[in-house]
Amino acid sequence: MSPSGDELRLREGYRRCASLTRRYGTTYFWGAAMLPRPQRKHVYAVYALCRLADDIVDDPQTGTVADPVAAGARLHDFVERFGRDLAAGGSEDPVLSAVVHTARTAEIDPECFDRFFAAMAMDLTQSTYPTWGDLLGYMEGSAAVIGEMMLPVLQPLDPAAKAPARSLGLAFQLTNFLRDIREDLDRGRTYVPQEDLDAFGVDLRVRRPTPEFKALMAHEIERNRALYAFADTGIAMLPARSARCVGAARVLYARILDRIEAAEMNIWTRRARVPTVRKAATAAAIMIAGPGRQLAKATRPRQGEPQSVTSDSH
Repeated sequence: MSPSGDELRLREGYRRCASLTRRYGTTYFWGAAMLPRPQRKHVYAVYALCRLADDIVDDPQTGTVADPVAAGARLHDFVERFGRDLAAGGSEDPVLSAVVHTARTAEIDPECFDRFFAAMAMDLTQSTYPTWGDLLGYMEGSAAVIGEMMLPVLQPLDPAAKAPARSLGLAFQLTNFLRDIREDLDRGRTYVPQEDLDAFGVDLRVRRPTPEFKALMAHEIERNRALYAFADTGIAMLPARSARCVGAARVLYARILDRIEAAEMNIWTRRARVPTVRKAATAAAIMIAGPGRQLAKATRPRQGEPQSVTSDSH
């Protein structure tokens, strides 16, 4: 029997989701490679939804902030359409058809999408964050909730995995913020709390790795690693394939911090990247041996680094 139009649309939607993830979210792509195909496509679908919303807020062609009024209207229309499609259980748009199918199949709480879209709307009106607590308020919907969306796909063995999953979402986004300070500044946004900039005497407009900037980055990286450390406690609560998926993504993302440090905190002239070949090699190693050894290497104390760190975020 030939597949129906709905089935063909769904297949095409998941294919596009995978393509979006491979193009823009390589760490998620290689991490998801650890999962069985039925789960893997759901990771791609969640990422694709986030990418579509982000592209409304920031012009993907120019990398600049979209016009707030026009982007706000487009985001509103997108959210309304997604809500209707989710309620109806399908969509005429292939990508949204895949996202709706994932949301229903994995039983993702619809409230997660509400928090995510609210954070995307914040990017149209807010460009700075006075305190770490204020930034966490934004990251609640832009990052922690992504961990919650992914959790039903990963099928944890223990409900206590929720808090570490949220922490991993926060850790991933904070790594992005530290890597992308220069690019965000070009867009008129600053995701480093103003209280931290003041405490270390840093003016980002100087755009140089001054001693004060290096001290600020060391502080933020320590905070970032504390989020990763708490997230690591949840990996043992996942089935083996899911643990490999999360472990690979976690190791690959945290290596960005290593590269920032290796460049002596100079994020101004070169973007910290983990080469694709390294991502593939790490994913292969974790697929064969599991995440344990790679996580041990990632969490090994560095010279001059305390054996443990604490975070005021949880």
